Amino acid sequence: MSTPTIRTRFAPSPTGFLHLGGARTALYSWAFARHHQGTFVLRVEDTDLERSTPEAVQAIIDGMQWLGLTHDEGPFYQTQHFDRYKAVIAQMLEQGTAYYCYSTPEEVEQMREVAKAKGLKPKYDGTWRPEPGKTLPEIPADRKPVVRFKNPTSGVVSWDDMLKGVITIDNQELDDLIIARQDGTPTYNFCVVVDDWDMQITHVIRGDDHVNNTPRQINILKALNAPLPIYGHVPMILGPDGQKLSKRHGAVSVMEYDKDGYLPEAMVNYLARLGWSHGDDEIFSREELVQWFDGHNLSKSAAQWDPKKLNWVNAHYIKQLNDEQLIAAVTPRIQARGGASEGVDLGSVLSLYKDRAETLEQLAQDAMLFCAPFKAADAELQEQFLTDAAKPLVADFAQGAQALESWNAEAISALIKQVLATHSAKMPALAIPLRLLVTGQKQTPAVDQVLAIIGREVVLERLAAF
Repeated sequence: MSTPTIRTRFAPSPTGFLHLGGARTALYSWAFARHHQGTFVLRVEDTDLERSTPEAVQAIIDGMQWLGLTHDEGPFYQTQHFDRYKAVIAQMLEQGTAYYCYSTPEEVEQMREVAKAKGLKPKYDGTWRPEPGKTLPEIPADRKPVVRFKNPTSGVVSWDDMLKGVITIDNQELDDLIIARQDGTPTYNFCVVVDDWDMQITHVIRGDDHVNNTPRQINILKALNAPLPIYGHVPMILGPDGQKLSKRHGAVSVMEYDKDGYLPEAMVNYLARLGWSHGDDEIFSREELVQWFDGHNLSKSAAQWDPKKLNWVNAHYIKQLNDEQLIAAVTPRIQARGGASEGVDLGSVLSLYKDRAETLEQLAQDAMLFCAPFKAADAELQEQFLTDAAKPLVADFAQGAQALESWNAEAISALIKQVLATHSAKMPALAIPLRLLVTGQKQTPAVDQVLAIIGREVVLERLAAF
């Protein structure tokens, strides 16, 4: 197959947000298509009319846009293709690869119970399946039928999975699955088959919870004389405790990670490594991912979600941002906290914190030291540290600060050391009172850098109150 013909798809059901497992599947499908200069299709599988919502569709699209997973075609909606599905079902009924079934759900359940009692696989027993020489029951006058696919009863269905290798299933293990309900609406497995066929999808990368669907879909494709895509089933993502990833582990919408201060570049990097590798590379750009992602080196075992590792990756990407990028990313988060950056050297503030920050939210919270209205230290702290013994040190510092030619961290640091030497005092004797008087807090980054950013005029004004 020549690489320009490769077509992948991401086909979420809009019954909720774009979760981490879905985001990783979308990422792999996108990267594989981009690597081969192929086409990435977005298809919304919205046939579950009761649970699908426009809000969920938008949440999925928002999540993909945030991650930068741009689609080449779509979004296509299955609910807009019902006429096509019904036409294919009519064709299958005519050709004998599908049939009407009038068994009630209760009757089918009874068939399964009988099979289980005999030690057989519980499935529909083929009561309405037409066979040569077979007489079918009389059609009930008061029932609408479902349509079932006439699955082969002998032989095997086999495919060479991109991750799992050759998988073979005996056709006797498979049911004559329903492809249209009583009201005529098509079912999931059937719609997927028709869409993959119509959209000329060449590679289907999806979670391994779909492995059981694959033999059924392959048999329907064969019945339609349609080409088979290559399947790759990616193992699930587990929580830090080894259990299935759930909300308690952080299995929330990817947009929650945006809200929590993670960068999309970090999320793409981390998600890519959850089940794929390129040597020992831990940090790589989106462009490098596309260059390397050829469908190999996908892990066959489940990946484990590690919040600490994600934070480490995010911290790396935060460090790579320049002042302009950081200011643009953090300013809205400061404003959301009620802070204001006007008159604040925000570039210097963020540079002070960015090497220790794991998220943009943490950076914004740290920046509030400079962006929030000044609040005096608690009375207990004032009583403990703003003592009569501290007054001469603070007074000497204030006097020296007025005389400094340059107001910068180096000059302030030298002044602090000079005052301490004069009074034979240790750093906390002056640094803590300075912090409390100027910031209202006992702990801050290096006091000389903090004072330099706040500015001489404000510093002297607040020290004068002591």
